[in-house]
Amino acid sequence: MNKHELKKRLTGVLALDSHPAHISAGFAVGVFISMTPFFGIHTPLAIAAAFLFRLNKLTTITGAWVNTPLTVVPLLAASYKLGEYLLGSEPRPFSLSELSWTALKPYAEAVMLGSSLIGLAAAVAGYFCCYWLVLRFRRKDPGLAELTNESVLAGEDLEQTLNPGEKAHQ
Repeated sequence: MNKHELKKRLTGVLALDSHPAHISAGFAVGVFISMTPFFGIHTPLAIAAAFLFRLNKLTTITGAWVNTPLTVVPLLAASYKLGEYLLGSEPRPFSLSELSWTALKPYAEAVMLGSSLIGLAAAVAGYFCCYWLVLRFRRKDPGLAELTNESVLAGEDLEQTLNPGEKAHQ
């Protein structure tokens, strides 16, 4: 993905017609999922979580793509070391010949514990960063800024503000 496409996708997320907290919640859940060692199924997990928790699918999937191939191995190592520390175990050398469940099996308990805690911290940080970015982005457009302010004060989605009768008829 090039710089222009990335900017276009980010703009699409920030301009969604939803309450900033709803956008941020979806992103945060996706970030949590991205920190798990469930390689290859982060996107399906994000879609399932979005349906289950009624979150925005685009923001949840975007959050699930935060952990990249460049960061996955350092994150696994940090997750393992944190998990081993919390379990009170003597850390064994952490080495992977490949990113597969078979290779991770000896480290599974520690990695799951560590990645869950790192994922939780990253999700909280992601929520607040996303919320701030949405508000900052929307300040640039007077109409969107006013609707955002109203939705924040009322706690409603922008979709309901823009089309109040449409949801009632569905």
